[in-house]
Amino acid sequence: MTEKYVTVKTRAGIHLRPASLIAELAAKFSSKILLIKESENATMNAKSPMGILVLKTGYNDKLLIRAEGEDEEAAVEALFNFFERRFGEE
Repeated sequence: MTEKYVTVKTRAGIHLRPASLIAELAAKFSSKILLIKESENATMNAKSPMGILVLKTGYNDKLLIRAEGEDEEAAVEALFNFFERRFGEE
């Protein structure tokens, strides 16, 4: 299992467009990938855009990216970098 914390840096938080892009990126990996919002005790499948939206993640919220599987390290790193690049929005 590989994990890494990330902070949402976009002012709008995670809305439909980034949720779809996150799910699309996560789907490229065979590992099981979860996004965990510990402050809300909520865990969602990173391959589900609707699940990601249910987390109601806003600006400066912290998430834990957790992956388990044969490509878990690459999956976590790719998602972490995507968050750091602000989903290409800003």
